[in-house]
Amino acid sequence: MVAVAFLLDLLVGDPAPLVFMHPVVLIGKLVKLMERVLYRQASRLRGAVLVIAVCAVAYASTHYLIVLFGQYRILLELWLLSTALAARGLYDSGMKVQVALQGKNLETARQHLAEIVGRDTAALDEREIVRATVETVAENLVDGVTAPLFYALLGGAPLAIMYKAINTMDSMLGHKDDRYFSFGWAAARLDDVANYLPARLTGMALVAASRALSLNYRRCRQTILRDAGKHSSPNAGIPEAGVAGALGVSLGGINYYDGEPHCAALLGDPRRELEVTDILLTTRLMFTASAIFLIGGMLLQFAFRRYFGV
Repeated sequence: MVAVAFLLDLLVGDPAPLVFMHPVVLIGKLVKLMERVLYRQASRLRGAVLVIAVCAVAYASTHYLIVLFGQYRILLELWLLSTALAARGLYDSGMKVQVALQGKNLETARQHLAEIVGRDTAALDEREIVRATVETVAENLVDGVTAPLFYALLGGAPLAIMYKAINTMDSMLGHKDDRYFSFGWAAARLDDVANYLPARLTGMALVAASRALSLNYRRCRQTILRDAGKHSSPNAGIPEAGVAGALGVSLGGINYYDGEPHCAALLGDPRRELEVTDILLTTRLMFTASAIFLIGGMLLQFAFRRYFGV
C-alpha cells in the first residue's frame, strides 16, 4: 500500500481543490488553536503538553477515521499516505524555478523560490537562486519523503500522519526567538529524534542513488561523513552534504533572513560552479533515493514478517 501511495503522490501530488482538507493544513490549525490555549508564558512544560496533545489527536483521529470508513478504508488510507509525501511537490517547486531561470526571468524565479524558502530572495542572483533551490530540495528529501515513508512502513497512515504533525509543529514552533525558544523546545527536539534514523538511512540511499545515476557516489559518501556534522541541524546536513558531494559543488554560505545575514556551514567542495540544470539533477537524485529507500524498507518489512512474524 505504501508503494501505491508513493506512486499516487508522484502522479498527482496534492490537488489544489483538496488543499482545505489536507491533513497538514488541519494539523496546522490545531497547533494554532492549542498555542492560543496553552501559551501564557515561555514554558517548556506547556510546549510539551501541546506536542503530546497534537500527536495524540493526529494518531487517534487518523486511526478511527480509517476504521469508520469500513470497506473503503483502503482508499482513505492510500489518500492519507499520499498526503504525507511531498516528492511531487518538491519536483514541481524546483522546476518552476528552473524554467524561470532558463527563460532568463530572475524576478519570476525569485517569486517561485520565495514560496519554498524562508530566506530573503529579492536580491539573489542566478547562482544563489540555484543554490537555495538545490538546498531546499535536498533538505526536504527527509522531511517530505523518506521519513514519512519510514513511518508509513512502520505503522501505516496513523504513524505517518503523526510524523507529519511532529514536522509541522517543528516548522511552526521550533524557532529560536524569544517567544518560541522555550515553548517550542519540545517540538524541535522531538522532530530531531523522529528524523534521526530516517536521515541516516537516507544518506545511504543517496549514495546508492548517486551510483545509479552515474554520479560520484564515493564523493557523496565522503562528503556526508566529513561535512554533515557541520550543519546546524543534526539531520538536515546529511541529505544536503550528500547532494553536494554527488554533484561536485559547494552548498551553504551566507543567507539573509529579514535583512540579517546568517552564515550556513559550507558543505562539499566547489569542484565546479552550480548550474541551472543542477535543480533537475537534484530532483532526479531525490526520486531515485526515495525509490531505493522505499524498496529497501519494503524488503526489510517482508523479511521481518517472514522470519519473525511481525
